[in-house]
Amino acid sequence: MNQDELKEAFDQQATGYEERQMKLAPVYEGIYFQLQWVFSGLPDNARILCVGSGVGTEISYLAKRFPNWRFIAVEPSGGMLDICRKRAEQEGFSSRCVFHEGYLDSLSGLEPCDGATCLMVSQFFLDKEDRVSFFQSIAKSLKPGGILVSSDLSEMVGSNEYSTLINLWAKMLHGSNVSSDTVDKIHSAWLKDVAILPPEEIKHLIHRGGFELAVQTYQACLVRAWVARRL
Repeated sequence: MNQDELKEAFDQQATGYEERQMKLAPVYEGIYFQLQWVFSGLPDNARILCVGSGVGTEISYLAKRFPNWRFIAVEPSGGMLDICRKRAEQEGFSSRCVFHEGYLDSLSGLEPCDGATCLMVSQFFLDKEDRVSFFQSIAKSLKPGGILVSSDLSEMVGSNEYSTLINLWAKMLHGSNVSSDTVDKIHSAWLKDVAILPPEEIKHLIHRGGFELAVQTYQACLVRAWVARRL
């Protein structure tokens, strides 16, 4: 899936996206909970870069807990970013945000940030070198020692673990009586559009992107999260 296709796909999903994600909310809530503590040592006036900010869930979570922090929301989908902006206005933190419709490489004049998130984003780079370049662009946007929190679907595709977890994922989405055809459709869609890699390989790609060796801090089903500091 190229950038234009990815943008179009998320534009189409923007309306009702949060409602659909509620089925998997407990999976992601653990990541948001950890964000507070991973970033807790940052300055009182920290700047946080949110790459692929979507509808702004992690920004909302952090803005409520760190009232002086500022956020840069980078999101290629105009529909998603509109929801993010409206959410920030409704919750009273829009004055602390910069909203950029596009990709990180089109964001100019960005001062180095203290921390960054890219949650369920890098998996859409099917080419490994493109994925490394993506992490490099984040590293360049951070201060030395800046903290990255990254999450993606991750497992050794074809392993017994993958088979067990994708079946669990399908049940969480569709109920306990999910058919094998449904599982096969999810698997086929992922093979086409998502680069699901083993956790050690993702850690290596993050490291090549300009970070210290990442530490896995979270797993819920097929979702894993890592923390790494910029070199």
